[in-house]
Amino acid sequence: MEDFKEPLVLVVDSGSTKTDWCLFSDVKTIVRFSTQGINPFHQGEDTIRDIVGKELHTAIDGAVGLLSQVSSIRFYGAGCRGETADSLRSILLEAFPGCSDVFVGSDLMAAAHAVCGTEEGIACILGTGANSCLYDGVKIVRNVSPLGYILGDEGSGAVLGKLFINALFKGDMPENLRTEFLELSGITLDDIIRRVYREPMANRWLASLSPFIHSHLDSRQVNDLVVANFVDFFKKNVDHYSRKDLPVGAVGSVAYYYKEQLEEAAMRCGYRLGRIVKNPMDILMNG
Repeated sequence: MEDFKEPLVLVVDSGSTKTDWCLFSDVKTIVRFSTQGINPFHQGEDTIRDIVGKELHTAIDGAVGLLSQVSSIRFYGAGCRGETADSLRSILLEAFPGCSDVFVGSDLMAAAHAVCGTEEGIACILGTGANSCLYDGVKIVRNVSPLGYILGDEGSGAVLGKLFINALFKGDMPENLRTEFLELSGITLDDIIRRVYREPMANRWLASLSPFIHSHLDSRQVNDLVVANFVDFFKKNVDHYSRKDLPVGAVGSVAYYYKEQLEEAAMRCGYRLGRIVKNPMDILMNG
């Protein structure tokens, strides 16, 4: 096992679907990997301990065996605020007994650091879930609650999936598109109802429909659906900051892969896009 004299830092960017981990020293990146998403708002402590205890330990130990040399952890994650952040910090301290420097912050702060840096701006997350904030270059000064994918989360992959399924089975999409979707997915309407209403993590499943949706953007109805989802995001979230003078930056796969539709929605609502980042990990490592 290689031994590093430099302090080892573990930087984490976690969403509802996946968690990106990067272990690095002052001089080089040692290992990068992903585990399933960690969201203490939706998951209990036992579930999170299982992810950290099995997936994380296996990934690090299997690669370099350096768990005991981690001196600092910077964890940015969905649902990490208040008591949930305290709970996650305790779990990480248990998993890394030799590390006393553990910071747990919101994924929104990670987004602000990634797309705004030290400048004032509006920072957004558009992935499985959605969120936004007004950032003054140092701290988040205002946040419109996204309310989750049942009550809100406009612009997210989960809501996009929900809107798509709704349009597909209520006759607002071409019939051939519904036939193709059912044949390729191998599921029935009963399966969909079960996954959404009876199985855990329905938001992840709904967001998992994004690749199919993206592959059919040549359909006017599909493209319009995506743009409308983003327009809702601007109107129900970003508009409340009353700062159309500021650039709107975003992190997340939905923002990245649907950038053209996001830009169209931004222009319709009177905004200009700033930096769009699929994965903020590289920027967080340098910050």
